[in-house]
Amino acid sequence: MIDEFAKGNLHSRLRRDRDALLWKLDGLYEYDARRPLTATGTNLLGLVKHVATVEARYFGEVFGRPFPEPLLRWQDHDGSDQWAAEDETRDQIVGFYRRTWEHADATIDELPLDAPGHVPWWSEPHPNTNLFAVMTHVLSETVRHAGHADILREGLDGRTGLRAEHEQRIDEEARAAYCAKITSWCVIAVEACLPD
Repeated sequence: MIDEFAKGNLHSRLRRDRDALLWKLDGLYEYDARRPLTATGTNLLGLVKHVATVEARYFGEVFGRPFPEPLLRWQDHDGSDQWAAEDETRDQIVGFYRRTWEHADATIDELPLDAPGHVPWWSEPHPNTNLFAVMTHVLSETVRHAGHADILREGLDGRTGLRAEHEQRIDEEARAAYCAKITSWCVIAVEACLPD
């Protein structure tokens, strides 16, 4: 009974955070969805593509249920799953992500939490694992990158939040006043730490 509760809880949180990650693309121009927003080149569309690849691998080959579309072999991973290639459209990447959901959901639905899996890219003694550990790992990966996406999106146009229905209209004056207050506290704290 507890296994089904745990599996259902992890799965519903994974679904929620998948949606949150995709929502970060909502209403963006193609340029803003693709352009590098950090020194390492991180961008919103690349985050979606990366998390899609993660789900395809972990809920696919780890459990002997390979994703039905071609993926680079994990040994040949070159980081290209972290950005949209010139010939890849947003619709293609979002469609790929949604197809990985279907495949992952089937694996999750059909296997018990203690179903054995093998992650060849994990170092010893950890490659032999189970569905519970993989679900936890993929959920944390998704949450991590949804958080990255949240910060990147806020930097683009100020939009924040987990879901569209919880988003509030941006009050630029209130936001500027709040940032000014935080900045003044920071200055006071730094000055208090300086030697006399």
